[in-house]
Amino acid sequence: MTNYTTSRSGFGYFFHGIELALSPGIRRFVIMPLMANIILVGGALFYLFSHLDSWITQWVGQLPEFLSWLSYLLWPLLVLTILATFSYFFSTLANFIAAPFNGLLAEKVEEHLTGQKVNEDGIMSVVKDTPRILAREWRKLVYVLPKAIGLFLLLLIPALGQTLGPVLWFIFTAWILAIQYCDYPFDNHKVSFNDMRYSLKQKQGKAYGFGALVSLFTTIPILNLIVMPVAVCGATSMWVNEFKK
Repeated sequence: MTNYTTSRSGFGYFFHGIELALSPGIRRFVIMPLMANIILVGGALFYLFSHLDSWITQWVGQLPEFLSWLSYLLWPLLVLTILATFSYFFSTLANFIAAPFNGLLAEKVEEHLTGQKVNEDGIMSVVKDTPRILAREWRKLVYVLPKAIGLFLLLLIPALGQTLGPVLWFIFTAWILAIQYCDYPFDNHKVSFNDMRYSLKQKQGKAYGFGALVSLFTTIPILNLIVMPVAVCGATSMWVNEFKK
């Protein structure tokens, strides 16, 4: 059993997630979320990199002539925005498919950290609970979708969208990813979605820091293929240290 009483920063919880994902006894529960992420996100990124250059050229070409000098600044912002958007969308899809396995992984990480059983029924409880887990994923999607559509429409506004949009999108993605991954350990204890969001708002610095690092890693090729189980492990460490008591 690991000593779990050390509070960390949001960044620190992400890196602790890497350590936990590689721990003996945890690695076997990482395999299914990892495979789901590799298949979906890997395929999406292959398609993305085949079209990225033409998309950005077309987007920057919409700037008014007097703002053409901004194109040099916008290229890296737009690359990050498109990467983050694609990675987030397909990570969300992978999370939906892998939700029961992510919940099981969060359960085993918590048991590893605390030495206390979370659920006495083991793998069968996960099977029986799958419809409720998927309904919870749908609840998260309903929360995210209107905000994501609003930000996407902002990105389509010439000049304003290409400058302000990427910054707002990154902040939004950091918050949503914190919600996405912290929800697994909260849900294992049947904490409602609204109560979970309220709890995270009480420690926004840690939540945004954790989500920002997850967001950054989802934009880095290869590393983004392993980010899902690492984020689940890190979020569970945050639950145990910051919220469980």
